[in-house]
Amino acid sequence: MPRQHVTTHIAIIAGVCICLLMYLSWSGSKELPATSAQPAAAAVLEFDSPGSALAVVNKHRPLPADYIPQDLADAAGVPLRAEAAAAYLQMAAEAGATGVPISAVSGFRTGGEQEHLYTSYTDSFGPEAADSISARPGYSEHQTGLAIDIANPDGTCGLESCFAETLAGSWAATNAQHYGFIIRYPAGAEHITGYAHEPWHLRYVGTEHARTMHEAGTTLEEFLGLPAAPGY
Repeated sequence: MPRQHVTTHIAIIAGVCICLLMYLSWSGSKELPATSAQPAAAAVLEFDSPGSALAVVNKHRPLPADYIPQDLADAAGVPLRAEAAAAYLQMAAEAGATGVPISAVSGFRTGGEQEHLYTSYTDSFGPEAADSISARPGYSEHQTGLAIDIANPDGTCGLESCFAETLAGSWAATNAQHYGFIIRYPAGAEHITGYAHEPWHLRYVGTEHARTMHEAGTTLEEFLGLPAAPGY
């Protein structure tokens, strides 16, 4: 083969190799698509900091013992972080306007207050039952200032699973996500959350994330791709 043909062939092959290397480099730099178990946004969402609206507190993930939010505000008689308080007040007002009054029962609790509550449950029901209905000190979402327990003003089914069937419970389950809240401990998710169904326990995560979780029917752990936390 003439030398000039050899040279041409070598140049073509080299060009093809360079193009292939450039393509591989470009495609490797692209982000991989997210799986259904963990949304793309979850890769950059902050859930380790207790100050984050997505902070995950469960039986595997305690808070600093002395943690107290710095922006607590009044939410109809209970303290919540300011953003959550404003969202709750809007939610309660709009629920009331539709003929469904909702009362706030409990919001932020210190570690000491949680210890007193947990001890009372342990004394009444024993440690195993207490762990299914109450968090140990340092492991309570209430300490984040992002969790609120709600009720019917007349006390019907207060802090009981039948609350889900009452006006306030049904309305919250259908509408809370529009205000940034999720039912944190839903029925059927005990093996993930570690707690019995609590239809009265709302957790503020922000409107966008709450709607996503509500539509997908996922817990906070599932949304963020975290392992289940059924026990300590």
